[in-house]
Amino acid sequence: MMPLFFAVITRDLRLARRHGADTLGAVLFFILAATLFPLALGPSPELLRHMAPGIIWVCALLAALLPLGRLFGAELEDGSLDQLMLLGLPASLVALAKMTAHWLTTGLPLLIAAIPMAVMLGLPQVSILVLTGGLFLGSVILSLIGGMAAAVVLGARRSDVLLPLLILPLTCPALIFGAAALDAISNGLPWIPDLELLGAFLGAALPLCPLAAGAGLRAAVE
Repeated sequence: MMPLFFAVITRDLRLARRHGADTLGAVLFFILAATLFPLALGPSPELLRHMAPGIIWVCALLAALLPLGRLFGAELEDGSLDQLMLLGLPASLVALAKMTAHWLTTGLPLLIAAIPMAVMLGLPQVSILVLTGGLFLGSVILSLIGGMAAAVVLGARRSDVLLPLLILPLTCPALIFGAAALDAISNGLPWIPDLELLGAFLGAALPLCPLAAGAGLRAAVE
């Protein structure tokens, strides 16, 4: 079963390498959006440093949404989703494999791109380390919740409209905890509890999201 699981991940990574526009578009959107915020807020270093956590987290959330519409939709249209469901893997593991591939092709590049953006916005080195740790947890949460939402709305009318409406409220706690950790460290307050809450959120999402996504996939192909 595990070889099949990793085979699905490898397949999605190969497809992403051939069609790299989704990854490139997400990263470029993230960089562009994070770069435009200082132009709107003004040149004050103190203001940029204060707003940096929210800027980076919001831009990462919006950028991660871009490839989700094609996560299952393209394969439902060409029939390859039916073939994946016939591999012998439970639907939840098929969903988890595709969520993992989404994180590797979108979440990980965004995590790497966030570091120079944090430097540009004036975050100190310690805050950048906390940002990296929190964004690692948060990006995995975004891939899990995003994959679950993409599977639930699969085949529905106006799924492109329903998808962000479903994802944004569910991911707000991750955004709040991640930004709160950075705000706490900048004010000399304990920041570990915020990352612990983020980790607890991930611990709840890791088993629940693939199960819900698997149910959505089964409903879509039946």
